[in-house]
Amino acid sequence: MTLIETVPGPARRALRAPGVRMGGLALLVAAVACADLFAGRGVTLEGVREVLLGGGDPTAEHIVLQLRLPRLLVALVAGACLGVAGLVLQSALRNPLAGPEVTGVTPGAVLGAVAATGLGLAGWESPTAVVVAACLGGFAGAGLLWLLAGREAGDPEQTAVYGVLVSAVLAGLTAVVLLVAPGELGSVVQWLIGSTEGRVWQHWNLLWPWAAFWGAAAWLLAGPLTLLRCGDEQASAAGLATGRGRGAALVCAVALTAGAVSAVGALGFVGLLVPHLALAVFGADLRITLPGAALLGATVVCGTDAAAQLLSRLLATALEADRLTLPVGALTTFVGAGLLMVVARRRADER
Repeated sequence: MTLIETVPGPARRALRAPGVRMGGLALLVAAVACADLFAGRGVTLEGVREVLLGGGDPTAEHIVLQLRLPRLLVALVAGACLGVAGLVLQSALRNPLAGPEVTGVTPGAVLGAVAATGLGLAGWESPTAVVVAACLGGFAGAGLLWLLAGREAGDPEQTAVYGVLVSAVLAGLTAVVLLVAPGELGSVVQWLIGSTEGRVWQHWNLLWPWAAFWGAAAWLLAGPLTLLRCGDEQASAAGLATGRGRGAALVCAVALTAGAVSAVGALGFVGLLVPHLALAVFGADLRITLPGAALLGATVVCGTDAAAQLLSRLLATALEADRLTLPVGALTTFVGAGLLMVVARRRADER
C-alpha cells in the first residue's frame, strides 16, 4: 500500500489530480532554486539574504546578482529543455531508451560546439556563436540517424541500435577535433562533461526565448505525439501523417537539446531518465506530462547543481584546496547511471 492509498477517498482523489501534482512540483522547483542560490561559495547565507533584500556590499551584490542568479536560471531552463526533449524523442520513436544522449543529438551538438571552437569560430565566452554551432551539430547528428535508419525509423529497436552507433561516431569525431586542436581542450571540457560554471546574463538572454519557442512548439505537438506512442498503424488510422508528425517532433527535440547543450554542455542521463519519471507521475496524457517533464528536468538539473556546489565546498575543505569545482554533468552522469542500473535490475527481477 502506498502513502497516497492510506489517505481517505476524497483527499486521495485530490492528491492524484494533475493540478495538485503540478503545484507540488512547482514548489519543489522553488525549493531547489533557493538551495542553488544559497549553495555557492564567496558569500554567506546572511550575505545572500541581505542582497536579496536590497542591501549587501558591492562584492556580494555582484556575486549574487551577476553570477549566481543567471547560473540558477540557466540551470532551470536547460534542465527543462532536456526533460521535454527526452520525452518528445521517446514518444516520437516509441523507444524508452531514446534520450538525446543516445540518438546523436547531444553528441552532435557537442561536436558542433567543439569544432567551432577548434576552428576559432566560437568560444565559451561567445554564447551566440556556440548556440549556432551546437544547433547545426545537433541537427546533423539527428539527420545522420534518420538517414541510417531509413525506412526502419519507426522501429524502436533498430532506431536504438543506429542511435548508439551514430553517437559513438560523433564522439569519435569530437576526439579527433581535440587531437587536431589540443590547445582548446581546456575551453571545451565543459561541453564534454556539462557545467553551469560561469553562466552569465548573456547566456540566459539567449536561452530563454529559444526554450520558450521550441517548448511551446513541442506542447502543440502533444496530440500527434500521443498517437505516435500508440504505434504508426493506430496513428495512421486516426488520420495522422506519421512521417510529418515524427519529423516535426524530432525538429523540436533537436532544437531543445541543442539549446541546452550550447548553454551547459552535455548533461548525461537527464533527457533519458526524466521522461520516465514524468510519465510515472503525470500519466500518458502528454498535454500534462510535457509541462511536467519540463518542471522535473528543471528540478533535477538545478538540484544537482546545488548539490555539486555543496560537494565542491566540502571537498575543498577536506583536501585543503583553495578552489575545487565539481561539474554538475559529472554528478548527473554518476547518479543517472546508478538509477538506470537499479531500474534495469528491477525489470530483470520482474521477468
